[in-house]
Amino acid sequence: MSEFDLNQMNDLQFDVLKEIGNIGAGNATTALSQMMNMKIDMGVPNVALVPLSEIAGIIGSEEMIIVGILLGMQDDIEGTIMFLLNEKSANTIVKQLMGQEEKSLQEFGEMEMSALCEIGNIITGAYLSALSSLTNMTISATVPAATIDMAGAILSVPAIEYSKIGDKVLFIETQLGEDNLLDGYIVMVPEVESYAKILTSLGIEV
Repeated sequence: MSEFDLNQMNDLQFDVLKEIGNIGAGNATTALSQMMNMKIDMGVPNVALVPLSEIAGIIGSEEMIIVGILLGMQDDIEGTIMFLLNEKSANTIVKQLMGQEEKSLQEFGEMEMSALCEIGNIITGAYLSALSSLTNMTISATVPAATIDMAGAILSVPAIEYSKIGDKVLFIETQLGEDNLLDGYIVMVPEVESYAKILTSLGIEV
């Protein structure tokens, strides 16, 4: 097997990654509806290979304060997966789960962060479940860690692994609920060997 280069990914390989994003978004919608005890519709997720340096600009800006939930991927696939939320979406979750009024992210305490961690765990778990089902591989996540910081600072976390793979990471933007109730962003950074494993397991030559 030749060394995999994410920058040379062809249309078929990218379509496989997009399908993982679509199935994961469907799984996430179902899980979130159950946890928040409300009907949640899913918009068509936007799945793209995006330079990590551009993601903050897509979300808002590098200086914008966001919530980042970071988990490690382990077993057959290794790497990092992040779930990112802007202030409005984070407040929507906290209000629905805890009945609290809106507040700034800097005012969030341990209970709010715990609730967001659980949501991040559910959302990323839905995507990893989709990936696991399609590839017939065992993939689990580490315990989630949530942080509130500027988007640029949070997105610097996976930079070391990302630089080994190429110029782009798998970026999934999902809008859940009416009037974009929840805007969530997934940044998936498998290690370079894991990208090749994913595609090979699906019969895609790399």
